[in-house]
Amino acid sequence: MEAACRHAAAISDVTPGSLGCEECLKIGSPWLHLRLCRTCGHVGCCDDSPNRHATAHFHATAHPVIEGYDPPEGWGWCYVDEVVFDLGERRTPQRGPIPRFY
Repeated sequence: MEAACRHAAAISDVTPGSLGCEECLKIGSPWLHLRLCRTCGHVGCCDDSPNRHATAHFHATAHPVIEGYDPPEGWGWCYVDEVVFDLGERRTPQRGPIPRFY
């Protein structure tokens, strides 16, 4: 992992909390791509989605690192250090099929 991210050492192996954006599923809203919090397993939608729940989760919790999760893309992003990095073999497998809205 990149040395430029001060939070890379704190990345946890997590279990995704849902099969789609947790908040969008509750309100029936579509999303484009999913992001997985590598601190707690929260699944939120990306910033190109209408509700931007992954970034909202970061602001609410200060959990710094997300993973590109739909599909598992193998990269991480640190909101604090604003750096993208390769997760290599630490990518999180999906729990099951993800609903599509596009």
